[in-house]
Amino acid sequence: MNRTTFIVYVDDASHALPLLTSLATSFEATNPRWLLVACAPRITHRASKWASHRSRENWRNQWADKLFAQLAPSLQRPGSQADVTQLLARQPLPELLTELQQTYGQVQVVDARRPKREEPAPQRWGTSGLIAGIGSLLAWTLGEAIA
Repeated sequence: MNRTTFIVYVDDASHALPLLTSLATSFEATNPRWLLVACAPRITHRASKWASHRSRENWRNQWADKLFAQLAPSLQRPGSQADVTQLLARQPLPELLTELQQTYGQVQVVDARRPKREEPAPQRWGTSGLIAGIGSLLAWTLGEAIA
């Protein structure tokens, strides 16, 4: 029997949970194989200078454990034979995808990561922009008055 294999990229449980719940109910009869891939947030350059490699890896592991604890129950329903494998992405996603495709064959990829920016940031005139605008208006007004 061919099982459907899903690779699901996640980085935020509250964002991914509704999507995973609906997918799990839709494909419950096919006993799918779920590969949950946790995509940890990047650690800033400044923070990485002060934290050792081991402490950063421990933080990533703890973060992934919390994420999986919130998401895995929605895929492992009582009476369901769904297989859930939890992975923490430690390499770029295209390389990881190639490895997983070689291991599991044909897969369906679901990107349930939170978008980086949901709506564009409002553009505001800063103090320097306001001063430049007033200065150009003043120069234009003086130019018109002199001419």
